[in-house]
Amino acid sequence: MKEIIIGVNEEGKRLDGFLKSYLPNASKGFIYKMLRKKNITLNNKKADGLEKLQKNDSIKIFFSDDTMAKFRGKDSNTDFRNPSDIDLTQYGEIEIIFENEHVLFASKPSGLLSQKAEADDISINDWLIDYLLTKGQITGESLDTYKPSICNRLDRNTSGIVICAKSLIGARIMNSMLSDRSLDKFYIAVVSGKLTDSSLLKGYLRKDADLNKVEILKDDPKDTNYSYIETYFTPVKYNPESDTTVLLVKLITGKPHQIRAHLSKTGHPIIGDTKYGGRREKGINNQLLHSYKISFPKEMPVELSDLAGKEYIAPLPVEFSRYCSGGDLCPHGKQGD
Repeated sequence: MKEIIIGVNEEGKRLDGFLKSYLPNASKGFIYKMLRKKNITLNNKKADGLEKLQKNDSIKIFFSDDTMAKFRGKDSNTDFRNPSDIDLTQYGEIEIIFENEHVLFASKPSGLLSQKAEADDISINDWLIDYLLTKGQITGESLDTYKPSICNRLDRNTSGIVICAKSLIGARIMNSMLSDRSLDKFYIAVVSGKLTDSSLLKGYLRKDADLNKVEILKDDPKDTNYSYIETYFTPVKYNPESDTTVLLVKLITGKPHQIRAHLSKTGHPIIGDTKYGGRREKGINNQLLHSYKISFPKEMPVELSDLAGKEYIAPLPVEFSRYCSGGDLCPHGKQGD
């Protein structure tokens, strides 16, 4: 017999939907049959599957171990590495910028994946699960019903703030804000050439999944494979010795490679971004693009009211220091921390 106690990440779900996600290899017909036969109960009573789950509800599943394993399949925490198998030393320290009950903001180092591309990859999702397990904020059993995860993705070689949802409430709120653009995201980019004026870039983007590269058109191609995009930037500092400009970029829409391709389209590619025409420089092993700041509106849902009107900054990596000298864009009065 397996007993599941409903927590905050499961409350509000309908029983049949919860059971289908918990037993992914079981058909709905089989689940309803088990409910009718009381092989699955809710609070020790017969249930029809339509009930809305409440916190501390008890679901009991009277299956043999073999039957449970058959219907659970690979949907358990086998999606994540054992914490002892995770070695992130090659990427450097992952700094936690902010954390509360529902969300965590971390600064992802360049080179680390946001999400797995292959089964053996290590991603910041693995780090998040490892961190929460180590802190005792989740358990292996709780991963069976909710897996904390990131809400925004950064390219492997882009550093900076990643929004992590520790709870289902946090995930719903953050994903909604990212979707409706009520959360502002700012980046620092170092590009080739001299730019002196702020600009709002508009265009239409299509990603070639095979090449893992995007194309941007200025005019609407009337093709559903293209998405409308907007990118706004403000020049911060021009460096004549390297002929580079530091930009503060506001990501208005959020599509893959958007900033990288849009800046390249202007003739000012990001330093180190060879995929989009950026030049290599000695000592620079990645594109100089950093997810620098997130800014929240003054009105926030009550669960995340402590974020209202706040902004959070990820300090610039050391490789930006040669372009941002003299205190430019140095969070908390420091640079390269």
